[in-house]
Amino acid sequence: MDGLSLKRLVSRLLLLTVVMFAFGFALVPIYDVMCKAFGINGKTGGQYEGSQVSDPSRAVRVQFMSTNAGDMSWEFHSTADQIEVNPGAVNQMIFIARNPTNKPMSAQAIPSITPAEAAAYFHKTECFCFTQQVLQPGERIEMPVRFIVDRDLPESVKHLTLAYTLFDITARHPPVAATAGAR
Repeated sequence: MDGLSLKRLVSRLLLLTVVMFAFGFALVPIYDVMCKAFGINGKTGGQYEGSQVSDPSRAVRVQFMSTNAGDMSWEFHSTADQIEVNPGAVNQMIFIARNPTNKPMSAQAIPSITPAEAAAYFHKTECFCFTQQVLQPGERIEMPVRFIVDRDLPESVKHLTLAYTLFDITARHPPVAATAGAR
């Protein structure tokens, strides 16, 4: 291989490296655009601290879904499949989690709203998804989510779904086992 061919090869490899690096940074915005375009994986914001006045003339159906990630063994569900709410009113749903294993485990719930355009109008004032959950063997917990559907929700949206996926994060955030006298 002569010097010119080697120089051309190195230049092409460097260019390919730069393109791959740039593509890695572009993946998140591309993902967000695709989710918005296809109406999937509506992200919810953090804790809402505002207030609103209830609109009793309008009702919106909120459906609740709960799933476990592939490696999660907990029992996880809401106490009701859906409720009717008035925009602006504070609402609550209780989710139940139970650790059926014989070891302490840590979990994190990741929320999603559909349709995606409703995510900006769904405000959580309290949510178990804001913190990691630790359950001892056989322990059961009731976890509330308090929320407000914004009065500015477009009139065309009459139904939305709040879905949670529960992930086992025990390997990354090991819980401390409870001692017999601590319970």
